[in-house]
Amino acid sequence: MPALTRKEVEEIALLARLHLETDELERMERELGAILEHFQTIAAVDTSQVPPMTHAVPMDLRMRADTAEPSLPPELALAAAPRRAGDLIAVPSSIAPPARTGTGTEP
Repeated sequence: MPALTRKEVEEIALLARLHLETDELERMERELGAILEHFQTIAAVDTSQVPPMTHAVPMDLRMRADTAEPSLPPELALAAAPRRAGDLIAVPSSIAPPARTGTGTEP
């Protein structure tokens, strides 16, 4: 079984913004390892003779003309934004680690 280390599981949990207790970390090591094993089985299947497809059944994709159209005015587009920075929607970083509170390292 492809094993994940405890540190890898902790990093995955951090990226997913999950807090896992010790017993949950151990369970996730086993379960994620089993999932990776299933993917190895699937990856071993020879698909070289299988043509690429977008759907399981044949179908034509409808295409529309790519034409330029007027944009929404910023006030209308941002009307429901929970946080704004000028004419932009302010969102939390998806790559920076979450701020740890209560560690004494906050600025």
